[in-house]
Order: sequence, then C-alpha cells, then structure tokens
Amino acid sequence: MAVSITEALDMIYQNTSPVSSELLPVELTLGRIVAQECIAQFDLPRFDNSAMDGYAIKCADAGSTVHCQEIIYAGDRGDMILEKGKAIKIMTGAPIPKGCEAIVPVENVTVVNDRVTLPGGIKLHTNIRKAGEDIKSGTCYLCKGQKVTAYAIAMLASQGVTHISVYRKIRVAVFGTGDELKPHFEKIAPHQLYNSNTPMFLARSQELGCEVRYIGNSSDTMESLETLIRSALDADIILTSGGVSMGDRDFTKEAFSNLGMQAYFTQIDIKPGKPTTYGKIGKCAIVNLPGNPLASMVNYELFVRPLIAKMSGANDYYHGTIRTHIAQDFQIRGNKYTVKLGKFDGTAFDPITKQLPGMISPLFHANAFMVTLPSLSTLSKGEEVKIIPITSNMGRTQQEDFFTV
Repeated sequence: MAVSITEALDMIYQNTSPVSSELLPVELTLGRIVAQECIAQFDLPRFDNSAMDGYAIKCADAGSTVHCQEIIYAGDRGDMILEKGKAIKIMTGAPIPKGCEAIVPVENVTVVNDRVTLPGGIKLHTNIRKAGEDIKSGTCYLCKGQKVTAYAIAMLASQGVTHISVYRKIRVAVFGTGDELKPHFEKIAPHQLYNSNTPMFLARSQELGCEVRYIGNSSDTMESLETLIRSALDADIILTSGGVSMGDRDFTKEAFSNLGMQAYFTQIDIKPGKPTTYGKIGKCAIVNLPGNPLASMVNYELFVRPLIAKMSGANDYYHGTIRTHIAQDFQIRGNKYTVKLGKFDGTAFDPITKQLPGMISPLFHANAFMVTLPSLSTLSKGEEVKIIPITSNMGRTQQEDFFTV
C-alpha cells in the first residue's frame, strides 16, 4: 500500500541518525556540519575600541574647542587617560582611553594646530564598539548542527580556534539497473539507452557534500543485483534507479530483501514517482528510485535530500518553502499528490508547461517545485503557491506544511 508523502518523510526522519564525527583544522571544514557547541572563550571585541578615525572626547565638551596633543593607534596598549577639556586623536580599532565617552569622526571637527573644535549634541558612547557587543564570552557562537560557512570560519578564527569536530562526509554508492541501459562512455545499440540517472545522482550527491562511488550497472538478473549490493554495503546510502515497478524483470526490491533489507515503504502516493522504496540493511540506508529521469529526480529532491541532511547532522533537515504566486494559469491533473517543476525568478513561480516522467530537460531548467493536493486541478495567474527551492538551501529546523492547496 502506498504511503503519503508526509508519512514517507516521517519514516525517513525517524530512522535516520547522524554519521560519526571527526576533528579537522577549521580551514578544512567548509560546508561540513558542526558536531560540537563552540563556546566563546573571550569577548569580541576583546576591549572597547573606536569605530572611526576621529577624536576621543567627553560629552560635556561638545560644542567647545579642546586641546589635542596625543594619538592612539590600533595595536596600542590603550592606557591613556582622557581629561575634560582635552581630546585624543584615535584610529579605527584602537583601544578607547580611560575617561572617553564618545568618538567624533575627523570629518566632523575643525582642527587648527593642537586645538580641535567639536560639534554640539554629541551622544554618550557614539562610535564606540563595546567589548562583547559582537560575541559575548561564554556564549555559543556556532552551534551543533549548523553548517560551516566562510563566515563561520571567520568567527572561529576570531576566537583563535584551530580545530573543531564536524560530522564526516556521507558515503553514497550508486548503481543503475536494466539491460537496456548503458553508461554514457560506452557505445550503444539502437535498442538501448544511455543511463542518465546514475551520473545525475552522483553529481547531485556531490553537490550536497557527499563522497560518491559508482558501483556499476546491473543486468536484469537476481545474481547480478545481489553482487552489486554486497559490494556497496559499506556505504551510508545506496541509491538505485529502475527495477522497482511491476515488470517481469523488476528484481531490485527482491534482491535487497534477499540480503536482509527492512523496508519501511515501497510505494508513495505521488505523481510522478510512485514506485519508490526506502529501507535499511544494518546501518546502510537503501533508496530505490523510479527509472524515469524526471520522476527519479523529483523523489531524490523530496526524499533523498532530507535523508542526506538528517544523516549529515544538520539541524535544518526539514523542507523549507517560499510563498510566492504563480506566473500563469496552470492546469493540473487532480486526484493525486502532484509535483510540478518550474522556474522561480524571485517574484513568481512559472511551472514548466511540458514535464513528463521520462523527460530530462525540465530537470535542467527548473530551480524549484511545488507539491499540490489531490483536490487541486487549476491555478489561476496570481494565486499564492508554496514552492521548495532546488538550487538553494532553504532548510527548516521545524517541520512545516509545504503543500500548495
């Protein structure tokens, strides 16, 4: 019996745990998921400092002329003392002298020799960066489950961190099934097809930060399938396409079952992509996707992408959506949960008019998709829709309803 889209996702979430972690130099962690809480050891900034090239002054001297004979540079100790009626010239990033109440930018004063005329109405703490206003000592500035970005590395470096614990890369093994399919680097006969799904899965899994391995292509025999499966069981995820429908030679599910797979579901109430299986052999997750390229890609994005995110240790593994409106009138075959690919230009979602399960070109042109309920058959131009982005990460830390109704 086919499970719903929501039920299928829940089964994936409930039966997936993060992989093990490893300790790496921060420079090698870009794109990885943090496996520890990173706690600030000191304030950032570490001391009160100037946000401007200007003059350190007391607010009571606003509107008057003061004397200035000293200067503080970035990197100086900052042990000068500011007295009333005087100013100290100060550079950006330099420590604030004792007694300073504000910094006046150089362009806002008039200087004649050692005499500085200040503007009126200077507010307390103007242009002073306070210690800890960016990151406070003892607080978590990079949390377990967050992705390491270039800017996360900047925070780590600002705290003098050299190594952090991150979840290791997920190992994905991919193979195709079917005597009619050949790798794109081999010659084919007129009755055969090139296998586009396997390189697609390999590339997409790499885009999502996985280590990938091409196992090969199985012929339509039980022995060939079981041999390939055994060779891939050291992976975290095995992906296959084809051989999961009702044909006489669709042996994929049976081959995995013979090797001890616990199947959580074998069909999903979705169009396209109903014949999809998810299960496990030990700790290895198994996903058998349909052979049709568009159907296979749709279910990869809906089900494999969150599987990878959850397994990688990310907190935001749930699908996130963008609320927008549809760019044109669009007809949908009702009575099924339907996925429609399209292009989101930042203002509206434009579904691709012709998209059939066996097509490949819509995969290239789409950057988002919507999932519609069985009750929906027509969308009028301007109506609100929910879309799931493909080319950008819009994950959520809490589950939400992503259906267009």
